[in-house]
Amino acid sequence: MPSIMIQGTSSDAGKSLLVTGLCRIFREDGHRVAPFKSQNMALNSYITQDGGEIGRAQGVQAEACGIEATVDMNPILLKPKAHMVSEVIVHGRHFADMEAFAYRNDFVPQVMPKIEESINRLAETYNLLVIEGAGSPAEINLKDRDIANMRMADLLDCPVFLAADIERGGVFASIIGTLELLEPHERARVQGFIINKFRGKKELLDSGLDWLEQRTGIPVLGVIPHFEHDIDPEDSLALDALKLKKRDLLTADLDIAVIKLPRISNFTDISPLQEEPSTSVRYISSLRGFGQPDLIVLPGSKNTVEDLIWLQEQGLADAIRTAHAKGSRIAGICGGFQMLGETLHDPERVESTFSTLDGLGLLATSTTFYADKRTIRNKGQLLGPFAGHEVEGYEIHLGRTERRHDAEPFLQFESGDHDGAVSADGTVFGTYLHGLFQNRAFTRHFLNSIRAEKGLPPCGDEVTGEAERREQSYQKLAAHLRQHLDIDLVYHILNTWSGVKQS
Repeated sequence: MPSIMIQGTSSDAGKSLLVTGLCRIFREDGHRVAPFKSQNMALNSYITQDGGEIGRAQGVQAEACGIEATVDMNPILLKPKAHMVSEVIVHGRHFADMEAFAYRNDFVPQVMPKIEESINRLAETYNLLVIEGAGSPAEINLKDRDIANMRMADLLDCPVFLAADIERGGVFASIIGTLELLEPHERARVQGFIINKFRGKKELLDSGLDWLEQRTGIPVLGVIPHFEHDIDPEDSLALDALKLKKRDLLTADLDIAVIKLPRISNFTDISPLQEEPSTSVRYISSLRGFGQPDLIVLPGSKNTVEDLIWLQEQGLADAIRTAHAKGSRIAGICGGFQMLGETLHDPERVESTFSTLDGLGLLATSTTFYADKRTIRNKGQLLGPFAGHEVEGYEIHLGRTERRHDAEPFLQFESGDHDGAVSADGTVFGTYLHGLFQNRAFTRHFLNSIRAEKGLPPCGDEVTGEAERREQSYQKLAAHLRQHLDIDLVYHILNTWSGVKQS
């Protein structure tokens, strides 16, 4: 199948964003293009229309292609759960929890037929794949079990473009070192370099680029300047690089504190808050500088029980309760919602060795963990103090949460089922609905209600919808890559390898 593959000299080299941009470019040029990543490790996942769970990057890349994401675009997803243990998801469904050694030595040799099934199904619908590698192709201790890099390039017989993050430093050494550690037949697949995340004057880099091309005989396809965007990052590695709004007492009306849980998942739930006017968003992992936030958000977690224990050990559980008593509002999403309740029960030891654990006690709920996982897209109407807003998002969770008779639900789904809970005074709410704040009209209304309590004027009600914002981001990214990447050379290499021609 005609394909092109982006590999990196390291993790977080910008592969996902490059694939996203190329997907949009090929779509604009008239190709039926789809993304593919054989194996992904990420806690930021995406739910397909039929309830399958894949890496969020492949969901985003499918959107850039203008198509619905399917589980075939990421047949194997690993979600770290505990030390050296990950949940293994195959074709969108939970397969097993495995230790790293067992996964590498027992599972990987058997999984290639599953990956080939996905590729064959994609080939029935699309005429071009843009493939994303994982980490580095030159991890010599892992190469015999690497199913995400050169083995995929060999399987699909496609050219490889090697991306390197110049922001890290040592970009030429990382490229040459990667090439030196590849086998000769693997090295022959590398048909171009992409220097990513560049800041500064390109003229100062030109002599190095000339040397690199002369040294390797491989062209530099482009130098991509650092690009500010609103496209969802793949995993929590990106948390440290996110451009968070700093607290500015002169301009920020609201101080929003997000608890940075050790096993934080689907943290892109928070992104819309960072984009709201006159707000300051900060991540908190200790008591230092906790202060008195206007809003405290407890995000999702891959292991709610272990992260709740961490919250208690750090003194953050008491700090959250104290801040609430003094006027802070509290919002919990998925695992954060579970923590806000009175008790958490784990009779089958799904999450930990604890059978029962006390929650924060800010919502009249109780959660019990079961082995079966709920993954679904959902939409519904908010209730109680938030009534009048329709919201949509997705659920990914193991637990089932029950409200006491005196607790009010947060929303009602189209199915008639209720979700979440709201405290009697409306200052605390929790929900299983990821993507809640992507419903921009609700988010603006919610934050304006906090401003009103502080005696501050509201921000305007006009907001750009999530779908429109994302579409604008894909268009801007494609234009950015067209400006700085030699697309004609990309097509020439594709044509040479697989007969794909530019429209």
